[in-house]
Amino acid sequence: MENRITILGAGAVGICTALSLAERGAQVRLIDRTDPGQETTFGNAGVISPWSFIPQALPGTWKKIPGLLLGKYRPLSVRPSYWPKMVPWGLSFLRNGADSKVQEIADAMEPLCAPSIDLYRRHLNGTGAESLIQDSLYVHAFRNVGDDVLNAIDYRIRREKGAQLELVAEQELRRLEPALSKEFKAAVLIHGQARALAPGRVAEVLAQKAAGLGVDIVHDRVTSLKRENGSWQIQCETADYRAGNVVITMGAWSAELLKPLGITVPLAAERGYHIELPDPGITLNHSIMDVDAKFVASSMADGLRVAGYAEFGAVDAPADPRKKDRILAQAKSAFPDMNEKDASFWMGRRPSFPDSLPMIGEFSGHEGLYAGFGHSHYGLMMAPKTGELLADFLTGRKPNLDCSPYRTGRFSDGLV
Repeated sequence: MENRITILGAGAVGICTALSLAERGAQVRLIDRTDPGQETTFGNAGVISPWSFIPQALPGTWKKIPGLLLGKYRPLSVRPSYWPKMVPWGLSFLRNGADSKVQEIADAMEPLCAPSIDLYRRHLNGTGAESLIQDSLYVHAFRNVGDDVLNAIDYRIRREKGAQLELVAEQELRRLEPALSKEFKAAVLIHGQARALAPGRVAEVLAQKAAGLGVDIVHDRVTSLKRENGSWQIQCETADYRAGNVVITMGAWSAELLKPLGITVPLAAERGYHIELPDPGITLNHSIMDVDAKFVASSMADGLRVAGYAEFGAVDAPADPRKKDRILAQAKSAFPDMNEKDASFWMGRRPSFPDSLPMIGEFSGHEGLYAGFGHSHYGLMMAPKTGELLADFLTGRKPNLDCSPYRTGRFSDGLV
């Protein structure tokens, strides 16, 4: 039997899992149709945050949906053909926005996010690319905000867990980020953050490190997966492989691969967009979120990146070209001195469960088949710890935290 652990999907989660396994002496194969980290990971907004453990659904989210869909900024959209799938997923999503559920989910997200900066720096140590991760504030910029904003549930939970938050008025905000429009009157600063100057490059460097430790990186498209004669047979376009243990880290494509095995999961392809400006004429000193328009902007190695939108649609549906002009106009409004010439345009798919938590662990009844997907907006942040946990499972170590919130059967057991 092939004794090489095979990971299907070479985004940040797959790469970090391969690296963690290789560091423990395991034989690993990593298969993806593209170069490592060049799909969803590549287009990430770059925020690496120990404090981004707040789920997407919050109390009162249902009241905001009309504005998110039809308001001035329209950061949320649903493709017409997707509404039949969106309704049950959305109802489950809203149920997870109850106060008690938000606290429970945040408690489960925290240990995945908390070590992210330290783990990335450990992985990058010795590669010569350590400077790709830089310390940063996370600036939540508001056009209008009350003095009690820090009492909102998302900030309150962060403070209770030890985050250093600071509410600053317009003058201090302008000092920190002079490129911001004067429309912004205040900001919440989240300290103790970092940012990736090139998420795709981070993935490349870590994949190269993994290869140096013996990981076999295969460029091929996975077409099917089945159990046969006590092992897993992985069929690809150009070759077939066998493995005793398989880890699915294919992000939004994971659900389709699992269906023929009788495994159905409520995974949505929540599509995000970004523009990148190679010569923006401005520099941002930190990662900035426009709280109204729901986008994140950051100066990166190749220019200014502005990333946002939550568009629900079929995983392989084409990008909506209208999003480019819309996000460009919103960026220009937030950064009026920005040079918008030669903007590039990108779309990727966030693999999202309605409770904002990933699946991590073995599938019941499918020996040797493991999940490592569904990280929603948090994939870059959660990837290193997810990789550590999967390496624990696959090498017989007991994880140092309760992994039941990430269990693969949680939607079928009726508790979510």
